[in-house]
Amino acid sequence: MGNKKFAVSPGFQKGGYLFKPEQLAVLGSIVGADAKIELTTFNQLYVEMQEERMDEVQVRLREVGLDIQPAGFYTKNLIACNFCRGAEEAGLHVATLLDRAVAGQEVPSPLKIGYAGCALGTSEPLLKDIAVVKMNEVYDIYVGGDAKGIKARLGQLYAWGVPEERLVPIVTGLIAIFQELGKKKERFWKFVERITIEELRKKTANPHVRGS
Repeated sequence: MGNKKFAVSPGFQKGGYLFKPEQLAVLGSIVGADAKIELTTFNQLYVEMQEERMDEVQVRLREVGLDIQPAGFYTKNLIACNFCRGAEEAGLHVATLLDRAVAGQEVPSPLKIGYAGCALGTSEPLLKDIAVVKMNEVYDIYVGGDAKGIKARLGQLYAWGVPEERLVPIVTGLIAIFQELGKKKERFWKFVERITIEELRKKTANPHVRGS
């Protein structure tokens, strides 16, 4: 067997994705001298190591509280703000549910989902493929952001005034449509342009839009 890659994160939590020193110590001590550990832009470490030892290593990493996800063309852990307005006001419990619902799903190209607990948007959510912004007691959802290249783009407003109980179904519905209709290696913003935001709204069970 050769080498294989997987993703490691400390799991979604208030204050961001914070590795504990003892977690990193365990990771460094068990993956092997030939392993490669890459820091990604989506709050994960990619670990490339001998495939025959991956199962035992992943069991040990989970024992110290680390989250294991597949690497490659999958949805990533939620990229969120630091909840500076407080866990309750910024919707930490909702963000936690959203992270659990979206991470690790196979998609045509890697998918980043951003979350901000208020309109300040310190996590730069509108530069993510899908963005969720808490606006008082409801949520706005944006699609098609992109931070790469000299032509970076902001996401388009897809739904607004979304109540808490409908947030996860709407976001997972967007992922499902991308899984069904996206082309291999098609960036999500290109997918949105090709399908059009109007068609996305039709295909994702008519998401709540205030004033519609």
